[in-house]
Amino acid sequence: MAQPPIDPIRLPRTMNDYIREWLRHKEDLLRILLEMEAAPSPRNCTKCGKDGVYRCTDCMHQPLFCTDCCRILHEAHPFHRIQQWTGEFFEDSALHMTGFQLYLGHNGAPCPSASPGPEHGPSEGQRYKMDTRAGGMGMVEEEWEDIDEVPLHLRPPANSKYLTIIDVTGVHFVRVQPCQCLDADSYHRQLFQAKLCASTFEKPSTAFTFAVLDDFLRENLECGTSGMNYYSKLRRVTSNVFPHLVPNRYRELLRLARQWRVLKLLKWNAFQDETERSSPGDLALFCAACPQPGINVDPDVDLDDWKYTRTVVMDGNFKAEHMHEKRPDDQVWLMDGRGFMVAHPPYQEYLQATPHITEKSACHNHRAISQANVSRGKLSATGIGATACARHGCFYPHSVVDFQKGERQLNMDYSLSNALGYNMTGIKNVLCFYDINCSYMKNLRKRVNNSPFLHIPSSLQIVPGIGIWHVHGHKQECYARYAPLFLRGSGWVDGEIIETLWSILNIVSASTHGMSSPHRQELLDFQMNDSNFMKMIRIVDSLSRKLKAARASVAMARDAFTKLDEAVSSENRQAWSIQEESALGGRVRDVSVMDIFEIQLKKAPTVRAVELELLEAPSQRGTRQGAASWITCGLGIEESEITLAITRKDSSKYPSETKRLAMARRSDRLAVDRSRFIVDGQIYLAPLHQGTDADDYSAGMTDVAHHMSAVDDVVSGEEDSEGSMDEAADAVPLKMTKIAPLPLPSNFGIERCRAAGADELVEMELKLRIGQANDALHGLRIALADKAVAFRGVVRKATSYSMRTRAWQMVNSIDISVRQQAAIYKRCREAMIALGADTDTLTRFQQLQKSHMAVHTAAFSQNAHDHRSSNLPWFWCMDIPRTTSSKNWLTEFYRIHWLRAKAVKDRWEEEEDLLMSEFHWTMNFFKFRAKKWNKKCLSFKAAGLHGAACYAARQKAVYDRLAEQGASKWLNMSPEIQPLNQ
Repeated sequence: MAQPPIDPIRLPRTMNDYIREWLRHKEDLLRILLEMEAAPSPRNCTKCGKDGVYRCTDCMHQPLFCTDCCRILHEAHPFHRIQQWTGEFFEDSALHMTGFQLYLGHNGAPCPSASPGPEHGPSEGQRYKMDTRAGGMGMVEEEWEDIDEVPLHLRPPANSKYLTIIDVTGVHFVRVQPCQCLDADSYHRQLFQAKLCASTFEKPSTAFTFAVLDDFLRENLECGTSGMNYYSKLRRVTSNVFPHLVPNRYRELLRLARQWRVLKLLKWNAFQDETERSSPGDLALFCAACPQPGINVDPDVDLDDWKYTRTVVMDGNFKAEHMHEKRPDDQVWLMDGRGFMVAHPPYQEYLQATPHITEKSACHNHRAISQANVSRGKLSATGIGATACARHGCFYPHSVVDFQKGERQLNMDYSLSNALGYNMTGIKNVLCFYDINCSYMKNLRKRVNNSPFLHIPSSLQIVPGIGIWHVHGHKQECYARYAPLFLRGSGWVDGEIIETLWSILNIVSASTHGMSSPHRQELLDFQMNDSNFMKMIRIVDSLSRKLKAARASVAMARDAFTKLDEAVSSENRQAWSIQEESALGGRVRDVSVMDIFEIQLKKAPTVRAVELELLEAPSQRGTRQGAASWITCGLGIEESEITLAITRKDSSKYPSETKRLAMARRSDRLAVDRSRFIVDGQIYLAPLHQGTDADDYSAGMTDVAHHMSAVDDVVSGEEDSEGSMDEAADAVPLKMTKIAPLPLPSNFGIERCRAAGADELVEMELKLRIGQANDALHGLRIALADKAVAFRGVVRKATSYSMRTRAWQMVNSIDISVRQQAAIYKRCREAMIALGADTDTLTRFQQLQKSHMAVHTAAFSQNAHDHRSSNLPWFWCMDIPRTTSSKNWLTEFYRIHWLRAKAVKDRWEEEEDLLMSEFHWTMNFFKFRAKKWNKKCLSFKAAGLHGAACYAARQKAVYDRLAEQGASKWLNMSPEIQPLNQ
């Protein structure tokens, strides 16, 4: 029996494949497109069969109609665009040219009570002239102006009353006939009931459809389209050839958009009148997954449990600038303080009553601190500051503040105080992330207690943190003190999510620069509310993805920690666990206790410590001020040149253009630094420079290539208890550039320096060289210890080709650091010899051998027996007391790896627990909202508000559906776990 043919493997089609397919049909599609320009044959009305004159471009299939059928069939579609047959082609037309009229009331039928009388709209006989308002052209009322040059479809109905109506299909002139019954509503109410929003209440001449207002708000939210650009688009939709002849209603659009936003927010929150206003931020939507007692968390549970910790993040955004207003006293606030921006009058009162105290940072000079008092004269607000939930990225209601200058503490205090007062009843713990928390949190309680405008409960425990991206810009000790990895109860969070929120808000920030303060506030509130809404409807999918990733990461973290923990002695395990618990429990009182996550062994004096000692010591006669800093600068240049040379050597044979450019820039900067150093050297070494060229002081150093070749002889491979571990790949040798030695005392030689009376400079450089050697050996120990851990925990555990590739890439990266530190140390020792170092110094700083670079992984196992073949080299114990075990350095490194691996495991376990709880809190939030809307529905029905009751029922159904989808997703992910009732 013949076998059926095997289908070839079908590869996924690319974008270019689809384009190529389209090219085969291009001519045919173009022909069809052109044929649509002609009238059908015979040219009959598709409804009655009479002579067809008009066709509708918005109706399906562009049907052809006679005049009467076109008018009658468009009574339900008054804003369709039509075209009229001229005998040769179709030209743009308008429905009012068919005699179409829009009837208000009576379901679109003419009012039976209609009688001749005064009607709304412009007076008869009015003519129009061109207008250039707001940068565009339109038509305004003016008598006896000729408009023959205006196309027919852009002319208002002649000798008739009409209304200019703006829809998504463009600008229309429509004859409107209101209901004239005795009990008829006012004209603007009839228009609103017909889904037309009048621009004014008395004798309106312009109206916007609900559809166009919704479309503008949506484009403003999603695309950041400004009112000017949106109305420009509508003019082109109306007439692509003559958009400048379309009436300009840009200002009316801005005004009605403000009103429409507020109406939408009131409707979404079931507010019927101002008497129902409850609290600041009541028109704002908050996070569904954050614990909110009384909403998604039972207020009777133990809220002191770590799971109920609120995690917040603060930051400033300097894109949301605001110009000074022309009439600041003439403003109308529509929702001041009811959204995310704080109420204007109380905030201004707080600013006037609170002095700004500049606090000097003990950390680096961060921009948020250094530019706190920077003001710009043309701006009333230089930006905004906000607080958001750090786990899900939802803005806190009534917590967004304006900056008057820079990112001052008093601004962020007001934001944080308002945020921590929102649905926080019973919450006792807060994790707060902020870029400069190391400085900001020091006196927060003092500032709050001294201000009658701020309130943060004293029982609320605030643990400060710094986002994982920003913490690396701080001092080294800030990492263990504030990084998310070491914050108990934070889960796996980066503390930087607010940066993603700014990118969304910045879409509209540019268009708010010149707005009035109320308009700007309403626009930003609406944008932030939409951001929170999108987070809410997607929260279930987000939590599902995170929970799936967390479960996989928990297993990996546990496995990694278990393998590390197996090599730890029980005594060390117990001691390290006590250290960890003590630090995590005492960090609120003294954050410095977190330093146990850093290396604790006392280090030998560093270059900086030696330089500081030399600078603080009284200078001797004959020594110029600044000599120690000058020598330190020379040592730094040498280090940079050695590091760059090794980087070049370890680059591929054909490095990328970007990498070559980076190395070229580094080389150029070094050349500039070298030139400045040589010029300064003529001041400090003037006697030695006289009649001296480079060859006369090259005894202590040849060139970088010499050190590299010597280091390559030292650094070859690593050995463990099972044998040699070869490097993954040999570095491609590159031609090394010969670099002239720097004019340092070590390069002149001790005899010549003494003859010139530069003994003190020799002594200075020797001390600094010792400090530099200590730094190099410290870096070498770190690199070798990291390499041993990498071999033990990564290379040996790699089970696939890709895993082995990544593992060896990690090892090779560490190898580069090993070679760099070894080369720097070799140069230091050569300089010490040239400077006449004594025997004790040279005995302490021995020569590196090839065997010293070998890493015996058995020595890193806390439970392994000592082996004679695994004795550690001399530099592992040179910085600790003689009575201490030579393994103290390795024990310290193992302690750090153990503590950090445990922190990773703990954070991932917390993340899994938190995500499961957040799933249930989210379901509770949806149920709470559904119950709230159901209660509203019943109260509306009792009050006879049938429309409001129907809307409440629809909103209840929405939240019921969200809850059902969430429950279904939960059961699919955790079929063995039943939902919790919290």
